[in-house]
Amino acid sequence: QFKSINKGRKTNIIDSMLRMLEQYSSNLEDLIRERTEELEVEKQKTDKLLTQMLPPSVAQALKMGTPVEPEYFEEVTLYFSDIVGFTTISAMSEPIEVVDLLNDLYTLFDAIIGSHDVYKVETIGDAYMVASGLPKRNGNRHAGEIANMALDILSSVGTFRMRHMPEVPVRIRIGLHSG
Repeated sequence: QFKSINKGRKTNIIDSMLRMLEQYSSNLEDLIRERTEELEVEKQKTDKLLTQMLPPSVAQALKMGTPVEPEYFEEVTLYFSDIVGFTTISAMSEPIEVVDLLNDLYTLFDAIIGSHDVYKVETIGDAYMVASGLPKRNGNRHAGEIANMALDILSSVGTFRMRHMPEVPVRIRIGLHSG
């Protein structure tokens, strides 16, 4: 068997076994390196998703396994919006068109909120919720930040067009609460 493995060359059994073990070890090291790289990529994706879903301080605490204590915020302002007639638009659209509409609109909103001292709390369906004054306190600027952001969003919606129904204007309903 060793002659066939070694292609007819005469070698001693110990040398053949060592060569095979070295080759196996090298292959195993390569496999471990590949798996480690894949694991690191997945870990980075998970970290990015976690920080998109939660405030950075909460995400960090969860990753470290420490308990997250609820925090009281004295002054905050909340922004809520939804699309006027969303149910009708959805009924007249293919599912992928609804997804494209929401993706395009919320990508636009996300770009706008980046220039304000606000935190996107949630998007559920056609509802969009933003807060200012948390998770970073900003004194008495929270109401002004949200109001200016709301005006910027309202202005941008005026020129926004749906890909599949460009002739239908998109209107949004906005509500603010400060306290």
